[in-house]
Amino acid sequence: MKTRKIGNNLEVSSIGLGCMGMSFGYTPLPDKKEMIGLIRSAYEMGEMFFDTAEVYGPYTNEELLGEAVHPFRDKVVIATKFGFNIVNGQQAGTNSRPEHIRKVVEESLKRLKTDYIDLLYQHRVDPAVPIEDVAGAVKDLIQEGKVKHFGLSEAGVTTIRKAHAVQTVTAVQSEYSLWWRRPEQELIPTLEELGIGFVPFSPLGKGYLTGNFNADTTFAKGDFRNILPRFTPEALAANQAIVDLLKDIAEKKNATPAQVALAWLLAQKEWIAPIPGTTKLHRLKENLGGADIELTQDEVKSINDASDKIILTGDRYPEELEKTTGL
Repeated sequence: MKTRKIGNNLEVSSIGLGCMGMSFGYTPLPDKKEMIGLIRSAYEMGEMFFDTAEVYGPYTNEELLGEAVHPFRDKVVIATKFGFNIVNGQQAGTNSRPEHIRKVVEESLKRLKTDYIDLLYQHRVDPAVPIEDVAGAVKDLIQEGKVKHFGLSEAGVTTIRKAHAVQTVTAVQSEYSLWWRRPEQELIPTLEELGIGFVPFSPLGKGYLTGNFNADTTFAKGDFRNILPRFTPEALAANQAIVDLLKDIAEKKNATPAQVALAWLLAQKEWIAPIPGTTKLHRLKENLGGADIELTQDEVKSINDASDKIILTGDRYPEELEKTTGL
């Protein structure tokens, strides 16, 4: 697996592993022992960048990852996140007060079986706490050696600039794929200017860009895609054009649509490192193969041009979840 350096000289595998779905968000939830084995298989295949959060579960995802990577902890990059209140096992609004950040980090360290976090993200911006205070709290944790790098998730460019002025931001995590290209408008140019890495989550459109869904696809009870506007039968059918585009290119490259979607992301900037999630070994191998697909500048341009002509149907999230969801 090739590696990349993002932001403040943090080396990660070109493709990381989003661990959320191993214990949160999708149903049915897989067996914990199988997921520990999957994470260890990912490491053996060259992945060294693993993403989790306290709210995934909550708590159980960090415990899973901590147990899985403990035998080779110093060889991997662990990213986790703070930023929510958790009440009775449920996410209950944002909370990035400095004292809360410190409390969360201490608890996360125990669950992850480690004495430092490589990359600590604010999961969502807290409108009640100045971002300068958040950055200052993380700066203190970095000086204490409990955190190595600071990151932001789904933050706007003004927030990023304010945080970066207090404590260097190594990476910003936001959704980005051929299914959601809004970061190209302001976010990516700002990150390039400031020298900050970009970690796209949902790089396969929560599974849509694999080409395995159609208008008749249904999801199990409890699967969060049931509430997403882009996964209604009408949207699944209407957005088929973007999948057809990927299938056409994949056939020419002797690849899969998922691999082309990931290769397209990697071709955008050398400081982009996507984190597709999976609970299946064959999908893990497929995703890692995306790093081996070379797209020429002309191929990237043709994908961009074709994508620009496709008008996608359905919002990313329901309106009430757009700013608060930790997914």
